[in-house]
Amino acid sequence: MFGDLSGMMGKLKEAQQKIEETKIRLNTILIDEDAGNGKVKVTVTANRNVKSISISEELTDKEEIEDYLIIALNKALNKANTINEAELAAAAKDGMPNIPGMDLFK
Repeated sequence: MFGDLSGMMGKLKEAQQKIEETKIRLNTILIDEDAGNGKVKVTVTANRNVKSISISEELTDKEEIEDYLIIALNKALNKANTINEAELAAAAKDGMPNIPGMDLFK
């Protein structure tokens, strides 16, 4: 019915391995963003982990710092999410066996 079942299982394991390798590699991809003309800077990984936050000493207003921090983090996390989803989808698609009627990644 499905042809070589053990071959498909091997392909699935290969896909899982590629996904795990991609997750590890995504930890090395850094995304830098800023807000307030560079007064707040953040760096996150493509796995959406915050690596650093830098706040200019000229910022003293707590609410302003919080606002800029939210803006910078949201921009960085949106970029990280886009990269993460694209990379993991590509890794999964490359390793998936060809099962008729199961075109999961169009």
